[in-house]
Amino acid sequence: MSRFLPLGWLQLKHQKLRLLAAIVGIAFAVILITVQLEFSQALSVSAVRYHSAMDYELVMVSPKTTYLVSTKQFPRGRLYQATGFKGVAGVTPVYTQQGSWRNPADRTSARNIFVVGFNPSDRGFARLLTPEQHDLVKLPDRIIFDQRGRPEYGPVATLFRSNGPYEVDINDRMPILAGLYSLGTSFGLDGGVITSDLNFLRAFPKRDKSAIDIGLIHLEPGADPVQLQREIIAGVPGDVRVLTRDEFKAQEINHWSKTTPVGYMFTFGAIMGLVVGFIIVYQILFADVQDHVGEYATLKAMGYTHGFLRGVVLQQSVVLAVLGFIPGITISILVFGKAADATGLPLSMDARSAGFLFLLTLFMCAGSGILALRKLRSIDPAEVF
Repeated sequence: MSRFLPLGWLQLKHQKLRLLAAIVGIAFAVILITVQLEFSQALSVSAVRYHSAMDYELVMVSPKTTYLVSTKQFPRGRLYQATGFKGVAGVTPVYTQQGSWRNPADRTSARNIFVVGFNPSDRGFARLLTPEQHDLVKLPDRIIFDQRGRPEYGPVATLFRSNGPYEVDINDRMPILAGLYSLGTSFGLDGGVITSDLNFLRAFPKRDKSAIDIGLIHLEPGADPVQLQREIIAGVPGDVRVLTRDEFKAQEINHWSKTTPVGYMFTFGAIMGLVVGFIIVYQILFADVQDHVGEYATLKAMGYTHGFLRGVVLQQSVVLAVLGFIPGITISILVFGKAADATGLPLSMDARSAGFLFLLTLFMCAGSGILALRKLRSIDPAEVF
C-alpha cells in the first residue's frame, strides 16, 4: 500500500488551496468532536465527585432520589436497621442541602452552595477531611470549605490562608470557616462545604432531624456487597433503595447524560462534528476524483485494477486524516486548558482519548473516501479518448 501514497499525496498537493481547505475543515471537525466528547466525559467524572470521595460500600437513599443536588429525605431509622445484618460494620447518616452563601468580599453577592453534614465521629469523609478537620467541625458553627469551588464565592481560600479562621455567612448565620478541602465543581454543583450534623441542623433549623438524605453503609472486611445488598433490600421496607457504589455513581451519570438537555447537547454536538467532517472530506475527495477522471481512466486502460485506484483514494483519506488531526487535537488541548481554568471541570486529554479520537477521525475520512469511490467504479477506459 505504501507505493500508492506518493500518487495520492501528489494529487492532493497539486491543488494547494483545496488541500488547505480540507485540512482546516477536518481540523474544525476534530475540534468540535473532541470538545463535545471531552465535555461529555467531564460531565460524567465531575458529577460523581462526592460519590467517589465518600467512604462506603453500600448506600441507602430515597427511591425518589435521582441525583445528588436534589436528594429526597427518608427516615434515619431505616439506615440503622442495616446495622442488624451480619457483615455490616457501621453506618453514617448524611444530610445534604443547598444553602445561601454570601461572598465575604462582597456581602451583597449571594450564591447557592452545597452543604454536607455528618457525624464527624463516623466514617465516610476521611478522603476529604483530615483528622484535625474532623475534630474542628465537632465544635459549634465550624465549617470546611471546598477551595476548588467557583471563584464567584469570593477569595475564600486566600483570606483563610492569610488570616486564618474567620466568620462567613451561610443562610444568614455566621459560622467560622475552620479549614479547606479540595474536591471541585460539576455541572450541578459550583462549590460546597462540609460540617457536622449538628452544625448542619443549626444552619437549616426547619429540617426534620430524623430525616436524612444519604446513608453510607460500611461493611466488614471480606463481606460481599452484592449479597448484603440483597439481604438488606429484603429485610427493610420498600421506602428506601440500597445501591452499590457503582450503582450510586451510575444513577447520577444517567441523570445528567440521559435526562437533562446538557447530556443530549454534547452527544448531538459530537455527532454533528462527525457529520460535518464526513461531508467536507467527501466533497474534497469526490472533487479530486472528478478532476482526475481522465487520469484514472488512463491507468485502467494501462491495466491497473480498480483495487489500485481504490488504494490511491483511501491513502488520500489517511493523509487528510493525519494532516487535519494534528492541528485539531492541538487546538483542542489549548481549549481544554482555558475551559478547565474557567469552569473547574476535569478537562484533559490523555493518550488513550487521543488515540480513540484519531481512530474516529480516520474512520470519518476513510468512510468519505469509500463513498467517493463510487465514481471510480463507473470509469470506462474509453473515457481517456
